[in-house]
This record gives sequence, structure tokens and C-alpha cells, in this order.
Amino acid sequence: MYPKRGKGDPTTGPTAIMVAMEQDLCVIRRALGIDGRQARRVLSSRLYKGVCDHQAVALVGPMCGAPYAVMVVEKLIALGAKRILFFGWCGSLQQDLPVGGFLVPDRAISEEGTSAHYPVSTPYPRPSDRVLRAIEGSLLESSVPFQRGAVWTTDAPYRETREKVVLFQRQGVLGVEMEVSALFTVAAFRQIDMGALLVVSDDLSSLRWKPGISSTAFKGARKMAAQVIPSMCRKMTDFKAQGIGS
Repeated sequence: MYPKRGKGDPTTGPTAIMVAMEQDLCVIRRALGIDGRQARRVLSSRLYKGVCDHQAVALVGPMCGAPYAVMVVEKLIALGAKRILFFGWCGSLQQDLPVGGFLVPDRAISEEGTSAHYPVSTPYPRPSDRVLRAIEGSLLESSVPFQRGAVWTTDAPYRETREKVVLFQRQGVLGVEMEVSALFTVAAFRQIDMGALLVVSDDLSSLRWKPGISSTAFKGARKMAAQVIPSMCRKMTDFKAQGIGS
């Protein structure tokens, strides 16, 4: 089976943004100046089409978990997407990465069941260099602090045991979430460019779950991300004109 553009499906430009959470989808849509009345359905998500620096950009969400996120990214690729930014939330495993901090994954450790169905050569899927540069460049230009490092992807957030947290802490893994390893794997298999930006929503570094979604720091970070993501889109669309490869 191959994902295809169905009759009546929209096309997208080469640049797309995948947003995990409903709350962020609305804020990022407004930051991109996209009319909320123009949504199309992609599976159970909504897809919006907009323009960023005279280049088409697609925005799609919400989505949760590796299997569903992969269904969405496969559909986006079939509709024309070639460069994709994923924005989501994560839990921190390290004490120096607080709630409201930003994590830019440069490799992922898979404990989800989707990646194994896509044969790729690396056990630790990574983002493309071009999208990674766009993310980091935009954060640096906006003076937004972030950490770059490994992320642990799981299908079972309520089985993030103390033993596993300690194991990954000792390996230097920065955070835990539910989509990135699968998305990076599919991107490598389908030969498209993918990167991710995560904001820390809760803290597991002390081996006690400390939710932070109601905190001022977390809410402020999500607003900051919405302000910086348009810059990331511009940099992603500039690569073709600049002749920059992965």
C-alpha cells in the first residue's frame, strides 16, 4: 500500500508544519496569518494552507502518538510536502532543562511500535541537517535559549518507569515524548527533510512527575514558539533558492 492523493484532496507546497496539540495549532495559525475558516480534513486533523514570504506553507494538527502522526506525515508527503517541521511537547529528564525550556532533538531513541515497520539503516533516527539548521538559526536569531540532544519516544507514557528514566538520564537523553523517532524514521525512508522543536511541559528529572502545563513558563514558551516558527518556515523555504542540501 502506498499513500496517495485522493480525489478532492488538496495539494500542499513543499513546506509543512505538523503541530501536536490543539492549543498550539490555533496560536501558530494566527502567527502565520492563516484564515481559520479555510480548514480541510486530513484524517482526524485539520489542514490549513497559507503563505510565508511568498511561498506556500501547510499547517496541520492536532495529532498524538507515533502511529497517527505517521499516518499524517505519509499523507502530507503524498500531497506534496518535502520539508516538515514538527512542534510538540515533551517531558524533561534532566534537571537543567526546566518546564518552559526548548529541546531541539538531534537523534531519537525508539520505544514505539511504528518505526520498526520502516527499514532504515540507522538505529537512532535523526533530523535532516537543513531543517535542523532552520530551527536552530531562528532560535538563535530570536535569542531563545534551547538545548540540542537526544529524545526518547514512547507509546506508553504511563510506563515511564523510574528504572527507564534513570537509564536514559545516564545516557544523556534530554526528554521523552510520543512522536519524534517515528517521524524521523519515516522521513528518512521517504527521503524528505524533517526536524522537530519541543517545549518542556512536565519534569521527570527528580523521578517524580511534576506537571507544568499550567505554569507561566510553559504558557510563555508556547507563545514564543508561535512567534519564532514563521522564521523557521522562511529559512526552510529559502534552502531551495540558496542551493543548500541536507
